Amino acid sequence: MKGVMRFGKKEKLSPRYIGPYRIAKRIGNVAYELELPQELAAVHLVFHISILKKCIGDPLLILPIESIRIKDSLSYEEIPVQILDRQVRRLGTKDVASVKVLWRNQFVEEATWEGEEDMKKRNPYLFESGGNADQGTNFPLSAL
Repeated sequence: MKGVMRFGKKEKLSPRYIGPYRIAKRIGNVAYELELPQELAAVHLVFHISILKKCIGDPLLILPIESIRIKDSLSYEEIPVQILDRQVRRLGTKDVASVKVLWRNQFVEEATWEGEEDMKKRNPYLFESGGNADQGTNFPLSAL
């Protein structure tokens, strides 16, 4: 399940927001019904106030749902794009190598440290010359 994102959760439990969506009506003191698009028809329309986030007016922070390609199981697979950094830490008596991975649909600030051996097994193309998932084509980080 590593690399698979569930609706509203990530591996390290950092929330992922999609939207914004308009509030259709208030239900009780702490619940709201949202107007969701047809792609999210399998999602329940009523949400607790604690999992909603006030809409920020910056359009760069809004992630279009079409680019994520959410599956029928309300999950999507995150694809590593590039290795940004590498470090070796000493844990007890052994050295553990980690790489900082930039993921598709994520900003550079949201890159995560992953085990190097695990990443090499599942994504060997990241460690070949070029170092990114775009078939060897280098592209600037600001374009992500």
